[in-house]
Amino acid sequence: MKQKTVFLCGDCGYESPKWYGKCPSCGAWNTMSEFKEKPVSAARGTNTFQRGESRPTLLKDIDTGDESRFHSGIGELDRVLGGGAVHGSFVLVGGEPGIGKSTLLLQMCQEMCKNARVLYVSGEESLKQIKIRAARLHISSPELYILAETDMEQIINETELLEPDILIVDSIQTVYKRDLTAAPGGTTQIKECAMSLMQYAKNRNVTIFIVGHVNKEGTLAGPKILEHMVDCVLYFEGESAGPFRCLRAAKNRYGSTNEIGVFEMSDHGLLEVQNPSAAMLAGHPQGASGNCIACVMEGSRPLLAEVQALAAKTQFGVPRRTAAGVDYNRMVLLLAILEKRCGLFLSSSDVYVNVVGGMRLDEPAVDLPMVLAIASSFRDKPLPEGVMSFGEVGLTGELRAVSNPGQRINEAYRLGFHTCIMPMQDVDEDLLQKMNIVRAKTVGDAIRAVL
Repeated sequence: MKQKTVFLCGDCGYESPKWYGKCPSCGAWNTMSEFKEKPVSAARGTNTFQRGESRPTLLKDIDTGDESRFHSGIGELDRVLGGGAVHGSFVLVGGEPGIGKSTLLLQMCQEMCKNARVLYVSGEESLKQIKIRAARLHISSPELYILAETDMEQIINETELLEPDILIVDSIQTVYKRDLTAAPGGTTQIKECAMSLMQYAKNRNVTIFIVGHVNKEGTLAGPKILEHMVDCVLYFEGESAGPFRCLRAAKNRYGSTNEIGVFEMSDHGLLEVQNPSAAMLAGHPQGASGNCIACVMEGSRPLLAEVQALAAKTQFGVPRRTAAGVDYNRMVLLLAILEKRCGLFLSSSDVYVNVVGGMRLDEPAVDLPMVLAIASSFRDKPLPEGVMSFGEVGLTGELRAVSNPGQRINEAYRLGFHTCIMPMQDVDEDLLQKMNIVRAKTVGDAIRAVL
């Protein structure tokens, strides 16, 4: 049969029968490359599903088993996965270079090898390099198998011989299939290799973890279909120079996507942070203007973080705006509200907002702490000690209610805060006995209450 010629975008994986200078999907220029498709579908790794092997089954007759999950041995990872990894699941772990993806998975192997057979496949390091890193992390499990290989067919063959319970591939960008003309790391290779691993996981009930790199935009490199194939997409985030790392679930078929796991990078690997709020507030300055404590909900966990702001007279025609850890567009919107509704003329000031510890806060409840921090820096007047806040800010300057106020207040009280600035919403009577709760209708009322 005649081979079919297709053109694939190297950035997004868009497939077209003809070449384009500009990708119709993502808009990138000069990213379309020519590839030859194999005429037989079996050459593409789809031969594991043969005609007649699958039959329709009634939902009530499907047995999920008594032990559908198993613990990884790392509590923060189990929290993000929804209580543990599911047998036969396909998990993608992504993050920037040097953030700690390989370290996390290697430490996970140490615990899981106690009850399961684990195969760790590395396409980036040699066996000696892995041994040296394992020694630094104090990993010495006799049941951990290591394979340094990039050929997907060889990886599958060795996996079938060993029959492990858990397979880890680090990373999906380094493996390739010999029958494809595309180079390793290309969209075609990533898609086909991931398809082979997904089919192996579902057919053999093997839990597979794969590592994925991110591009300069911060998204997972390769075709978007890679995220659709897997059952869970985990992002490892944090500043490479900072000690804290956050593990988030962008997709989870077996649990919530709102949970986060917090780790601290040390000389001996990643350490679980059982009390992230206290860790994030360590070193909180006393009597300094431009900082406010916020309480956000990360899944079922209330988390306190310090929001800092700096407003200084600009030396440029157009003032500078910089946001780290919060949404930039949201910060610009709040600056407009402060100038329009509260009379704070910030159009002639450079404004910088930062969340301490490398955390990223996307919840609307961080609006009010951000506003109070900016107003405190602009007036050069510190907030009173022991004050925390949460609340969403509307375009007219009103404060809107947020979810779980009781959990937020209890967490702040546990860490020694005595005053809470919040929107007009009901709270339990016992909370009124614990803390001084100041409820404000507008941003102006909240600023006047503390400044």
